[in-house]
Amino acid sequence: MTTSLSTRALGRSDVSAIGLGCMPMSWAYLLGERDDGESVRVIEAALERGVTHLDTALMYGPHHNETLVGRAVRGGRDGVVVASKCGMVVEDAVKRRIRKDGRPETLRTQCEASLGRLGVEAIDLYYLRRVDPDVPVEESWGALAGPVEEGTIRTLGRIEFEAGRAV
Repeated sequence: MTTSLSTRALGRSDVSAIGLGCMPMSWAYLLGERDDGESVRVIEAALERGVTHLDTALMYGPHHNETLVGRAVRGGRDGVVVASKCGMVVEDAVKRRIRKDGRPETLRTQCEASLGRLGVEAIDLYYLRRVDPDVPVEESWGALAGPVEEGTIRTLGRIEFEAGRAV
């Protein structure tokens, strides 16, 4: 069953106007009731219905969500836009303690690890999540230029930024 959903331009791709945020499958809600098999079935059902934008992040799980999304799209990724996020580090998953880390070396390491967990050659949309107040945003953003030039990031985005203020 494929349903045609309206689309929007996103970088060099068109994506369904309705996307699937995969965070709750690994992070934030009902962790004791997590069911990876059911989560993969939900992702597959969304894809069958025309959803082409899947959103994840390395911090969800932590790391579990990217692996889950990768498992769901492996072998059937044509037309699916996978988005992930970098710039956050989980210090304590149980207490949900996270911190910003926009150091260039961290962002490059996070990108490489995300590619591996997702099982893809390129991340379609890679967000820098929040500004690290200890690192000039130009350095963080610049660190992601290399993967863009190499083709391992197709489009860069940012999330949770405010003009003139680090969030």
